[in-house]
Amino acid sequence: MNCLKTDTKELGPQGEDIAIRYLQDKGLKIIHRNYKNPIGEADIIARDNGTTVFVEVKTRSSSRYGEPFEAVNERKREKLKKIAMYYLKLMGSEMEVRFDVVSIKLKDDGYEINHIADAF
Repeated sequence: MNCLKTDTKELGPQGEDIAIRYLQDKGLKIIHRNYKNPIGEADIIARDNGTTVFVEVKTRSSSRYGEPFEAVNERKREKLKKIAMYYLKLMGSEMEVRFDVVSIKLKDDGYEINHIADAF
């Protein structure tokens, strides 16, 4: 897969494309991509059997600033939890919820993906 782009504006959407294909291959059903509400944005919302999965995708073209998953700090985790609570309230029902992180590191010859299920 040599067509990977490293332009920073394209990293996020490209990483999300990779993550969606990966999650679908794992059997998850994608419900929303770039879901927005007044609290913020969730990269991906998916269903894994009876569980609603909120997925944060982090993509990097180098390790200069650390591994991609390291960017999901406490502040980001708390915000994603609030986005999820808002979403669940809108849905009007209680659902089992999980928070995953998909970490993607682009390389010259493709990419490396690390899926951390139930990350927090």
